[in-house]
Parts: sequence; structure tokens; C-alpha cells
Amino acid sequence: MADITKTNRRDFLKIAATATGGLFIGFYWSSCDSPKMKVLSTEEVLSKAHNFNSFLSISPDGDVVIYSPNPELGQNIKTSFPMVVAEELDADWSKVRVLQAPLDNDKFDRQLTGGSGAMPHSWERLRKAGATARHLLLTAAANQLEVDMASLSTEKGMIYHKASGKKLTYGEVVMAASELEAPEEVLLKDPKDFTIIGTPIKNVDNDDMFTGKPLFGLDFYREGMLHAMIQRPPFGMKIKSVDDASARSVSGVTDVIQYDNFVAIVGTSTWPLMKAKRRLKVEYESDGNVESTFDHDKIMKELLDSKDARVMRQDGNVDEAFKNAAKVITSEYQCPFLPHAPMEPMNFFAHVKGEEVELIGPTQTPDAARMQTAQLLGIPKENITVDITRLGGGFGRRLRADYVLDAVEVSRRVNAPVKVTWSREDDMTGGAYRPAVRYRFSAALDAAGNMIGFKLRGVGLNAGNSVRQDNFPSGAVPNLLIENINYNSSVTTNAWRAPITNFLAYAEQSFLDEVALEAQKDPVKFRLDLLEQAKSSPTGSVNYDVDRMIGVIKDAAERSNWGKNSNVKQGFSVYFSHRSYVAQVANIEMINNQPVLKKIVASTDCGIVVNPTGANHQVRGGIVDGMGHAMFGNLVFENGLPKQKNFDSYRLIRMKEVPEIDVNYVDSGFDPTGLGEPALPPTGGAIANAIFAATGRRLRSQPFLEQKEFSDLNLEIRRG
Repeated sequence: MADITKTNRRDFLKIAATATGGLFIGFYWSSCDSPKMKVLSTEEVLSKAHNFNSFLSISPDGDVVIYSPNPELGQNIKTSFPMVVAEELDADWSKVRVLQAPLDNDKFDRQLTGGSGAMPHSWERLRKAGATARHLLLTAAANQLEVDMASLSTEKGMIYHKASGKKLTYGEVVMAASELEAPEEVLLKDPKDFTIIGTPIKNVDNDDMFTGKPLFGLDFYREGMLHAMIQRPPFGMKIKSVDDASARSVSGVTDVIQYDNFVAIVGTSTWPLMKAKRRLKVEYESDGNVESTFDHDKIMKELLDSKDARVMRQDGNVDEAFKNAAKVITSEYQCPFLPHAPMEPMNFFAHVKGEEVELIGPTQTPDAARMQTAQLLGIPKENITVDITRLGGGFGRRLRADYVLDAVEVSRRVNAPVKVTWSREDDMTGGAYRPAVRYRFSAALDAAGNMIGFKLRGVGLNAGNSVRQDNFPSGAVPNLLIENINYNSSVTTNAWRAPITNFLAYAEQSFLDEVALEAQKDPVKFRLDLLEQAKSSPTGSVNYDVDRMIGVIKDAAERSNWGKNSNVKQGFSVYFSHRSYVAQVANIEMINNQPVLKKIVASTDCGIVVNPTGANHQVRGGIVDGMGHAMFGNLVFENGLPKQKNFDSYRLIRMKEVPEIDVNYVDSGFDPTGLGEPALPPTGGAIANAIFAATGRRLRSQPFLEQKEFSDLNLEIRRG
């Protein structure tokens, strides 16, 4: 039996065995203030590997092996986590090997990818792991050389005693170091002394990806496994009847199974399953609300006028402020459902073996996959192993475990190992989408153009809370009311990159530009004045860092030469999400009476930048993602199904449509904060505001391409 791309506990034991006499450090996630660390021999690692989060091993030849616990889906965590450990270790990066860890709750905490939280959560713990190993190596070297440890220094896996000129490799002292007790506390580096953190380092999987090595879930293969594809019902419908005779006649199909509201076709490979799926005849009937986009639009418009809104935040006296206002501005903004559309469609492998289950594949939440499998089968979670492959994108879609449970359901019914694969059409029509949302904003201005009142009402379809009541401009306006209404739709939704803020930021930042225009104020100064109000005379709580937001605003304005070139029409946007702050300026030039988007300038405060290469990819990727979906992305539903079923009808941004992107970072001195999502929310607002500055046309709904205000603009995009 042959496995490809599987890294399991057995693989780890083999690696550990090659490092006999090496140094292994297990470290707890549970307490950052008082870590309980112990150096383990190889035998102890194998026999006592529990209650530890991760292992750093150093072999006698100086190789460093680091297990990376979090799923890697392109956010670069599999590279940046080891960089942090290697920095405090003073390792030779060329000798660092990185392995993806399987799910292990006894060793790992927060073993998931989502919310841009991995690095903020793990930063200090990873540093302490590396620093502890370095301390033990120095102690062992000091004993061997019979010198004071303070007289030793380290660099790239070497220990130096300057006074005598003697030097040792880490590998030469790991045996002695493995016999020492780890200290309770260790000294961490001053960031000014970092030599690995802050330097551009290529992704540790690059070589394997470039040479086509099997890394992703779709690459996984096990000899003897079966394949399955699933027919799902339209939203709001249930199966009435199934005629599978024609599907079963396809060569390579071994079975057709109906369970719950699904039909699974099982066979020897995916191609016959795709053919058989087209022959499957399933009749559906209503099982509740069978919705279309027309229904969604009507529902949201009606709910905006409903009296049933939930007050999320209220400051001051809003009614009085609006009653006495010199001017009131009101606008509505709306966005559609959107798929996540990762390049790798959903897939997973499951082998149900009685009371035990083996799961392998791409998941952002391996523990959720295990817990839901245990609940489905009624077995202890300890009986389920989960190995994580590299993910070909996720954007929140792989936070759900529905496709994992597909594989589990089929495997237990056919009593064989099964890999379920979704086609692109399955992914687009049977997924969990970004919620559709509609907002109504209102602002009250006094005679001097000051915003004295602000109201926001959000209506979302399966959005939960469609507002972020404590984000800017909350705290900066003396009278404020933020309300939310959620409608339970039959269309399933899920976290979508920068949940809720991916559209809220665009709507809010566009509306603030509308208000600034009515107040006859520069849009940048208008925002800075509000932030100064939040700083000097806040109303209620201020749950964002005013100075960090001011910092990125000023940096973006300066780097973009804001307002200094009359031939360049600019749009500004700034947003705080996932602990980070991003300001953006979009530049449009009118060439032959045609608007040309030429550049986007982004200033980001995400704390210490661990890996500039990975950080730049995240910021640029977020901008491209935000731009593409603001301009093009749309799902139109008819009778419970989206009309767009593949990329021939679902419009994605193209390479030639990406303008020049200037990425900059503001060093505020903070530890790393989130970066996988924060660059996306401000992008749509910056572009829409630039379009208005250039053409006088205000875009209040997405996608831009389908708005009447955009229909004859012929916006061109050029790089530089």
C-alpha cells in the first residue's frame, strides 16, 4: 500500500530516530508567562510525547527539524513559524527542515488557520522555544570549554568563544545539552538584533511546488482507495426521487448511494464519476424557502425599514443630533453572495475502520473535522487521526467540514477507503458563500461641517452580525447608533476572507467620502479630524488604536503624494481588522477622456514583519482579491441555485487587470498582528472613491461591472 503526501506520526518517529543523541524540546502552549519546558531524550520523546505543543530537534550533524502545527494555505505560516524559532535559536537557516504536524490536541493549541490569528497567538511561544534551545546549547558548550556562558556567542548554528578563538557547532554539544534541565525563563532577543526575522525568505515548499511534488489534497493517493462525487440539492429543496440506472451503467462506477439529502456516486476514478453524475436523474421538491436573487433583494430592502433591528451600539442622543443637523446624508450599499472559489476544489480522504477513522486532506480546522466526524459516527474523538496536506487556497471555505463528512459517510457505507472530490461546478453551486448584505448609512453635519451624528443599519442573509459596532468611526462621533438585522436564508454561508469587513469597509469608506464631500473637507483630513476627536474627546469606548490608524493614513497620504497632482484623481480608504491597520490610495488618470487605474499605494501596520516576502504576498494578494471581487464577483440565484457554475460565467480578476501595487509598512513597534486578511477590506473603497473623483459617479453596490453608473466608463487598468 503506497501513500503520497501523507505525513503521519510514523513518519515523525522515523525522523526522530535518525537524530539519536539530538536535542528535543517540547513546549506548552497553555501558558506564555510561565512556560514549563523540559528537554527530552529521543526515547522520552517517543514514550512521553503528551501535553506538548511542538518539537524543535537538533541532530548531531546540526540539522534543525521544526514541526509546523497550523495548516498552510498560502499565508506562509509554514515558513514564518520556523523563522521565529530559528531566529531565537541563532540557527543556520540552510539547515532548517520544516514538517507539517498532524492534528494533536495534546501537543498543540489553536491548530487552525483562520482569523489572521496564528502569528499573534504563537509569536512569544515560538520565540521562547528557540531561545530555550539556544540557552541549553550555550550551557553545554560552557561546561565543555570550562568558561563562563556569558563569554560565549552564537551565530548560524555555531558557538564562539572569542577570547580563546575556540568554536563549536550546535551538533557537537547536543548530546550534553539533551541531559540538562530547561530553565523556567529565558532571555529573548532585542528586535534590533534580529538576523532572520525581517529578511525575505522563500517559502519552504517552493521547490516541491515548482517541481510538481505531491503536496495538496488533490495530490493524495492511496493504493486501493475508491473515489466518490456527490450530487447536492438546490438550497431549500429535498430529494423526491432518484433514477440512477444510467449512472450505474458507466464503466468504472461501482456503486450509487443515497444518504440524507445527497446522492454519492462511487468508483475507481473521478472521470467516470463525472460522466455518471451527468446521467443521474434526481427530482427535487421544496423543503422550505426556495430563494432567488429577486427574493433576496426584496427581503433586504424591506428589513432595512423594519422596527425589529437589534441595537449593537448607541452613544449620545442620535435623534436629537439628526433633528438639529444642518445637513443629513443618507446612502445605501449592497453586496451579493460570493463563492470562495479556491483553485483547489474541496476534497478529502477518509477510511472508516469500525470504531477508528483516518482522515487526510486540506482543512483549515482539523479539530472541527475530527469532532464532527466523531459526532456523526458516535465514536470517541481519540479514535480519529487527522493528517493535514497543504491547502490550495481556502479563504474561509475550508473552515467547514461538510466535504470531510462526505468522505466519512461514503467510506462507512462502502466499507473502504474513499476520497471525495468536488468538481468546480460542485464548489460553485453547493458551497457556503459570503453573505449577501445591505447597509443604510446616515450622517448628521452641523453648520461647520462636523459630523455630529452617525447611523448604520445592516441587514444580512445568514450573516449573523453584519456590522462591526466598535470599529471606526465609533468613539469619534458624539451621537451614534448601529443596528443589525439577520435573516435566516436557505442559502448556506460561511466566513469569507475578512468576514463582514470585506464589504462593510468598502461601504463605510465610500460613505465617509460622501460625507466629506458634503462637508466640503478633504477626505483624508476628514478622517484624521475624526480620529483626533476619538483621541482627545472619545464618546464611549474606543476599541481600536487611534495612533496606529493615524500612522497608516499619514504614511499612505505622503507616499501617494495625496492631492498634489491635479492630473491624478485619487481615492482614499483605511480600515482596521484582525488587529492590523491598512490605508490605501488608488490613482486614476484620465487619458483621452477615459479613466485609467494605474496604481494602488498601501501602507500597513501589522507590527513586526516576520518575512517581507510572505508579507508582500499577503498584502498584494489581499488587494488583488478585494479589487477583483469588488469589480467582478457575483452570484445570481434562481430557484435555489446560482446561475454561475464555473469560471466561464463567474468573473475573476485577470493578471492584466492588476495595476501597480506599492506596498509599504509602518513600524509601530508592536509584536506581529494579523496579515492574511486586513489588506482586502480597504481596497474596494479606495477604487470606488477614485472612480468618483475622476468621473463624478458614485458606486454603491458590487460588483462595479454590473452597476449602471459603471456601464459606459470603460475603466482601463495599467501597471505604472
